[in-house]
Amino acid sequence: MLEIQNITKTYGSFQALRGVSLQAPEGEVFGLLGPNGAGKTTLLRILATLLLPTSGTVRVNGLDVLREPEAVRRIVGVVNGGMGLPARLTGREVLRSFAGLYGLTQAQTEARIAELDERLELGRTLDVRAGEYSSGMKQKVVIARSVIHDPAVLILDEAASGLDIFARRTLLDFVHATRAPGRLTLYSTHVMSEAEEVCDRVAILHEGQLRTVGRIPDILADTGEPSLERAFFTLIRGGPVGDGPIQKGQSQRGGPRAV
Repeated sequence: MLEIQNITKTYGSFQALRGVSLQAPEGEVFGLLGPNGAGKTTLLRILATLLLPTSGTVRVNGLDVLREPEAVRRIVGVVNGGMGLPARLTGREVLRSFAGLYGLTQAQTEARIAELDERLELGRTLDVRAGEYSSGMKQKVVIARSVIHDPAVLILDEAASGLDIFARRTLLDFVHATRAPGRLTLYSTHVMSEAEEVCDRVAILHEGQLRTVGRIPDILADTGEPSLERAFFTLIRGGPVGDGPIQKGQSQRGGPRAV
């Protein structure tokens, strides 16, 4: 569902991404990990058609993000930690508005809102104005808004940032439930315990380069570390990555592939 080939992004003399290549199949929650400035958000914005790469190609569910951006937007949902909501609208009004933008009928919209109410425990947020929301209430509606059209690919960029323990639990349970045939969830986080809980595989970025891609048990075995956090530090403090990471099951000649 995701094919990234040799993506670079340059801002003047600064290289935010340096030849990143990876693949992710359907049915996964795929984690994207790295410190601030690693290139995670830049890469996710390219996938969401919000930013143009300097070079390279990206295909989302077979669609080229450069040649078919509008088609990509119809099948992608995006959440980050800084999204806002109109203070005067209730959660239900926000969701109805976005459902209309995606062409849902009234019946489809109400059915979808009821489904998301159950899955995200929206409760009273649906009928309270957004200006009165706590951070957890706000983020729940932001997530519901991003998936109102039932997207095949969901991008969560630090979506748990600022959530209390209850809202965070609801989010992680929701991410677990997105794992299904024909679906892909990309989960970017600084919290390694979240990645260990919800991700099938992870990619670790550092200074715009890919350090490794693989299943967490394989990464722990390769690094000899007992936890993902320790493996993360081992990988980003290592030497130059050269031509890129070698994954289990990958030859030296081949590019990164799903494992």
